[in-house]
Amino acid sequence: MMSTLELVAKAEMLIRKPVEEVFEAFIDPEITTKFWFTKSSGKLEVGNQVRWDWEMYGVSAELDVKEVEENKRIFIRFHDNTNVEWLFIRRSENETFVSITNSGFQGDRDSIVDQVIDSTGGYTMVLCGLKALLEHGISLNLVADKAPDANVVY
Repeated sequence: MMSTLELVAKAEMLIRKPVEEVFEAFIDPEITTKFWFTKSSGKLEVGNQVRWDWEMYGVSAELDVKEVEENKRIFIRFHDNTNVEWLFIRRSENETFVSITNSGFQGDRDSIVDQVIDSTGGYTMVLCGLKALLEHGISLNLVADKAPDANVVY
């Protein structure tokens, strides 16, 4: 009997802000661009097709917004058929636990393992940037500074 195991990337973090504020930071690109991507074609609303750009790297990603449960859950599918799910768990009036799961990776086992490792690190960095922004009002430039030699010149 042969079994298959789907590998997923997971990143989690406690953010010491109300769930409404944390949820909005991922829905509204005016906020998200302060800690993740640099440009977005729109908000994460069910049925929207959205494009995210990381202008410093000259790359973009297109996605479909599949499900949004206000202050609880966001589910998107990238056009490469990977999925991302955010769960927002209210721990108290001013504490939100965020869990991000990325799944649906394709390729051989080594390629999938590399994608899972990269994604786990990437989403952990996103959560750290969000925490610094919401809790302390600091933009750490984590995404841009991760690979400064990969920045493109405009």
